[in-house]
Amino acid sequence: MSEVLVKPLRPVRSRTYLWAAGGVALLALPFYLDRFWLQAGLFAMAAAIGAIGINLLTGATGQLSMGHAFFLAVGAYGYCVFAADGGDGLTGLGLPTWLAAVLAVLVAGAAGGLFSPISGRLSGAYLGIATLALVFIGQHVMFNAHDLTGGANGRDVPPLSLFGLTFDDRELLVAAVPFGAAEKLWYAGLVLLAAGALFARGVLRGRPGRAMNAIRDHRIAAGVLGVPVARHRAAVFVLSSMYAGLAGVLLALVFQRTVPDYFGITLSLEYLAMIVIGGLGSVSGAVAGAVFVSLLPQLLTRYSDALPLVSAPGTGGIAPGEASRYLYGAAVVLVVLFLPGGLVGAAARRHVGPRSGEIHPGEER
Repeated sequence: MSEVLVKPLRPVRSRTYLWAAGGVALLALPFYLDRFWLQAGLFAMAAAIGAIGINLLTGATGQLSMGHAFFLAVGAYGYCVFAADGGDGLTGLGLPTWLAAVLAVLVAGAAGGLFSPISGRLSGAYLGIATLALVFIGQHVMFNAHDLTGGANGRDVPPLSLFGLTFDDRELLVAAVPFGAAEKLWYAGLVLLAAGALFARGVLRGRPGRAMNAIRDHRIAAGVLGVPVARHRAAVFVLSSMYAGLAGVLLALVFQRTVPDYFGITLSLEYLAMIVIGGLGSVSGAVAGAVFVSLLPQLLTRYSDALPLVSAPGTGGIAPGEASRYLYGAAVVLVVLFLPGGLVGAAARRHVGPRSGEIHPGEER
């Protein structure tokens, strides 16, 4: 009897210890890492927030979206417009930066709400094509609405200020370690990612999550069972847009400048790759896929001199950016063929086996 009672507790305890150790390590990293690694980690955090949003939409609800980059751009440029004071000749409302960040996320959600009647009626490739149009519309606006976006040159991003602390490069000594913008934003990114992940996990484990999965698995049957399909699909689209807006704000703060070229179709495809590689319908899968896809090009750039066939553009080899696309493109194919539950699903089956009643998208019932 004692063995039966003790054994189920061990995986729970070990998992708790592992999460605690990981949390402590993440909190301590700014004291030891240089700026490159901190910025790489911040890009991964922003990507993970956006990937959680599109995973709620595509992975959990089955709505294919290729316009995620548009909503990231709305968040990034919306923050600039609300927070800037107009001193650079561009439109700026001069609002407190924390309020500007909140409003930018809400504007991204409002943009998703305006598109939600379409998303509630289309599905599959038709919805993907419709959302793809958003990227082209956004690119046209970003390049031509100079007063708002700064045109092709983009615009500077005002640093975030919160509780009297400004997240800029003015150094702040903490335990004799100089903290600049990257170190300060590291903790803001951790808080935003943790909050976004916990909220999404709560949504997926509650009644909304069950309704979303029912819509993904069989839309008509879900409607027969009383699930308001159009309303749920529209609500998830708005929620996903808000996650993308939050990711766009964090990206803008890390880059310190927004440029239209970044928010193109390639970015939307990268987010789809993130959730496929990590695991559709899983919050941890979205984070894992985002870390893989966002860090890969930066690592290849950092160590291009030591890697075969990879070199700087124009030197005869494959550019790091191109090499990274080849690699995570191959990863998508391998995951689809051999790991339908993604990296997280494969890890779960290997260590604890499949849970009763838990089915990942792409697996047989």
